[in-house]
Amino acid sequence: MKTKNIDTQKITAKVNNALDTAKKSLNKANYFALNTTEEVVTETITIASQWQKVTEKALKGGVQLLENQQNLIFDSLESYKKHIINGKKKFSKVFAS
Repeated sequence: MKTKNIDTQKITAKVNNALDTAKKSLNKANYFALNTTEEVVTETITIASQWQKVTEKALKGGVQLLENQQNLIFDSLESYKKHIINGKKKFSKVFAS
């Protein structure tokens, strides 16, 4: 039987070429993933910052609205108090006479 000589240099070159190609592909994939993640995080921070400003304005406006409503309620109560006191005086005059 005749044995065939295997050229180990050709096989080694092919394996090395395949490994180099795999390394390049993995480096590209890693670079893409890293850049995409960085873009997502940066965009998320930007959007969160914008929403923080909107929330701050809403809270300030809400506090101002609550203050106005509270003042309105107290003014109304003061007005009712005056009407009740005046009504009591008039009522007393009608029945006291």
